[in-house]
Amino acid sequence: MTFQTYSLFVLSIIMIYSGRVENRLNLLQLQDDIDKLKADFNSSRSDVGDGGPIFTGKLSNWTETNEKRIILSQIVSMYLKILKTTDQSKAHVKNISEELYTLQASLSDDSKKMEYLKNLTELQVNDSTIQRKAVNELFSVLQKLGDTTSSSGRKRRLVQRQCKC
Repeated sequence: MTFQTYSLFVLSIIMIYSGRVENRLNLLQLQDDIDKLKADFNSSRSDVGDGGPIFTGKLSNWTETNEKRIILSQIVSMYLKILKTTDQSKAHVKNISEELYTLQASLSDDSKKMEYLKNLTELQVNDSTIQRKAVNELFSVLQKLGDTTSSSGRKRRLVQRQCKC
């Protein structure tokens, strides 16, 4: 897959999962801007393909739409950070940035979920107060986990019953 196709693919995935499928025309208009951006970054160099894709390879690990939206909100943020390192006065950079800011706004709830996950990983589990609170919530967490896993098990059984394979 060429970098041009890859860029268009990533943006189309982001637009689909952010609910902006109706704006496919914007994606086609962005193609020319993406080509100009690739020239700015000299992305035709041979090392671009080394190590495989940065974003799309990871997306295949996430199967649920809501999960993908959380990841895509972070990918959009990464693109915006990359674009901040470029010449903001160029029209193609402005156009791509505007589209990404619009997408970011539509993914803001998902970005908040990602922020919650980051905060969760930073909890000080050696803190005795955190430990007491966590132990106090353990039964409720296990109940919710049980509800989630039994719900997905029911869905699987339902699909298996409906399938006449």
